[in-house]
Amino acid sequence: MNSSLKTKKKTKVVIAMSGGVDSSVCGTLMKEAGYDCVGMTMRLWTPKEKNTPKSCCGSESVQDARLVAEKIGFPFYAINFQKEFWKDVIEVFANEYFNGKTPSPCILCNERMKFDALYKKAIAIGAEKVCTGHYARIEHDQTRDRWLLRKGVDLAKDQSYFLFSMTQEQLSNTLFPLGGFTKPQIREMAKGEKLVTANKPESQDICFIPNNDYVAFLKKHFPERIPSKGAIKHTDGTKLGEHAGVHSATIGQRKGLGVAFGRPLYVTAIDTHKNEITLGDIKSTLSQEFYIKRPTWVYTEPKKNKPYSLLIKIRARSKEVPGTVIALDDQRAKVILDEPQSAITPGQAAVFYHEDYVFGGGWIEENSE
Repeated sequence: MNSSLKTKKKTKVVIAMSGGVDSSVCGTLMKEAGYDCVGMTMRLWTPKEKNTPKSCCGSESVQDARLVAEKIGFPFYAINFQKEFWKDVIEVFANEYFNGKTPSPCILCNERMKFDALYKKAIAIGAEKVCTGHYARIEHDQTRDRWLLRKGVDLAKDQSYFLFSMTQEQLSNTLFPLGGFTKPQIREMAKGEKLVTANKPESQDICFIPNNDYVAFLKKHFPERIPSKGAIKHTDGTKLGEHAGVHSATIGQRKGLGVAFGRPLYVTAIDTHKNEITLGDIKSTLSQEFYIKRPTWVYTEPKKNKPYSLLIKIRARSKEVPGTVIALDDQRAKVILDEPQSAITPGQAAVFYHEDYVFGGGWIEENSE
């Protein structure tokens, strides 16, 4: 047991249970630490497509979460948040694609569902905090009276990138008990407790996108908004073919474009006004400067127009690269990378790190000018 998890008083906490091994072990750790636990599964999405892979929102996952809660010994509820999820996550997801951007729905789900909607539900039943199975750490800097977000010990599983937009209030009301453990350790704990989820495989895809085919999802659920076909052009202006709609391409994409060329071509620009997609060679995808909007500053509130040397992550699966971040105002910041990087994509999040602490982050803007 991690002694830092222990509570001196009987603090009531809601465990966000997805039916997976991570949130199951959260329940075990919180119960052992002396918390008054209540398990909750958020019913976010009910798949309607046939042969849809099992997701964290399905009935089997709800049942697994219920069995775990019963075994550990605390009450459990499945709460319907489907209307909120549709409005705050799925509609935003669709809007981004239709506007030529590439969204990050998992960040939105954390921001608007787990640490907002679920927390409000937790408060309504008298709980003080929400606990989730994220691999990240929250610390309180008493000197500055500031809540900090830190990478998880297991860097292969670290999820701090997806949590950059958490506010000080949200960080103060949240517990991440898995942050100090590795995934193998969590599996062993689950096996030791004989939890039904101990050997359950992880869900890799976006929960509401069957078979990871977002284009088919948009066509099914937003048929009236599907953009018309348009031109695919080379960076030199030559027309190369026709696209199926600007929503069907993302910056940096190479395959599935329906264009034959003598060498690999990548999506370098998506112009929704002209209804055009531009392709070029790998060099034409490189950028060194860009802007972010709606920044969240976690480690400290930066001074305006002061350059900060940080490590920068431009997408979930990319490596951090050194660069400079300059806060321009409350709504915008400029990022200058030490070396150009490929496919800096509007709609994705850029997250900044100071050592293994999240310094802040924001949403990459469409234009870098």
